Amino acid sequence: MRILLIDDEESILKIIKTVLEKEGFEVDTASSKREAILKIKTQNYGLILSDYRLEDGTGSEILKEFRKIDKTTPYIIITAYGSINGAVEAIKEGANHYIPKPIDTDNLIKIIQFFIDKTNNVIEVEEFEGIVGKSKKMQEIFNEITIVSKSESSILIEGESGTGKELVAKAIHKLSRRRDDPFIAVNCSAIPSDLFENEFFGHEKGSYTGANQREIGKIELAGEGTLFLDEIGEMPLYMQAKLLRVLQEREFYRIGGKSPIPMRCRVISATNRNLEKMVENKEFREDLFYRINVIHIKLPPLRERKEDIPLLAKKFLEKFSILNDKNIIGIDDDAMDILMNYNWPGNVRQLENVIERAVVLCQSEFIKPEHLPKRLREQQNDENFKPFNLDVKSKEKLNLFEIEKNIILKILQEENFNQTRTAERLGISRKQLRTKMKNYGLL
Repeated sequence: MRILLIDDEESILKIIKTVLEKEGFEVDTASSKREAILKIKTQNYGLILSDYRLEDGTGSEILKEFRKIDKTTPYIIITAYGSINGAVEAIKEGANHYIPKPIDTDNLIKIIQFFIDKTNNVIEVEEFEGIVGKSKKMQEIFNEITIVSKSESSILIEGESGTGKELVAKAIHKLSRRRDDPFIAVNCSAIPSDLFENEFFGHEKGSYTGANQREIGKIELAGEGTLFLDEIGEMPLYMQAKLLRVLQEREFYRIGGKSPIPMRCRVISATNRNLEKMVENKEFREDLFYRINVIHIKLPPLRERKEDIPLLAKKFLEKFSILNDKNIIGIDDDAMDILMNYNWPGNVRQLENVIERAVVLCQSEFIKPEHLPKRLREQQNDENFKPFNLDVKSKEKLNLFEIEKNIILKILQEENFNQTRTAERLGISRKQLRTKMKNYGLL
């Protein structure tokens, strides 16, 4: 790959050029704005590294000219302390990153490699209506969402806390014919037992002491849109009976009301509990269960789709870096190993919280292990040479090692020996993959 290095200090050009060429890059140099613009118009580059202040202009001015002819090639600004504000402005104008002086050359190589991989689509985020996931299980969920959104039947979404049940409900609503009508979410676990009727049906003025005006309930507010009943397993039995009647008759009365009001919305329910077990224990009405469970979607926990962790972590990293005005571009291999090896009892929501915390604590370009909570670091498994981290008996290991070696080799060949994509398909980190490749003689 060819890199253009722009700086008006000859000594810096020489040092950085030498470092980059040792890493196998072809390097062109320019010592002025005029020379740099001439080169970007006549030569194709895989990455541009430019000092912010030059004698005849700025790196930001070169960037503006470059983006007229190339919108995607990574452009990195080098800046002294006094020019950081200008570098931040350059980011807003289309630069990908800035590096403060004095330059840590090891970190520089890391950053350059990160953006080269990104340009070559090594890091790719697959997102469906706000839900991130490229694992087979999530692709199946995306397909289910697409299909069921066209129907009018009631849907039950089952999954552990933090798996994204409301995101799925919103995606179904957005893809349905009801997309232009309201999406009303009700958390059944947050409503006091004696207030369910008022919350769902509303009341007429004077219907009880303190009812000084008419109040519209959630069913009516949903109109012809979607009513999302989160944690429906927490709904008391008396309210389950009333809800069942409304779903059957498609009408309801406000408290104190005398005229029926038609129910026009579609109902999507969600639970983190086993409703079938609750039916057996007489804790949930069987007839209501069948009414809300016409279509069933089961979300996998994060521990069953670990190949999605890098994608999710990247999304959260970008989100919280912007919110906290941080210049963080990635997660280093050791930190990613920890994220990949943890079982995530709190699922995607817990991962989001962990990344937010790491972004707040991080003072460099990459999230490192010390930025992660202690409980994650303590559960890190240092034995990277277990076959896909399975706990097997000694007599079975030899065969499993041979099987794993063949699987790794097959996927490496399918991915043209791209280690990052191979690691993602195997659900392990790139560092773990390289350890296995070394032990199997595949490097």
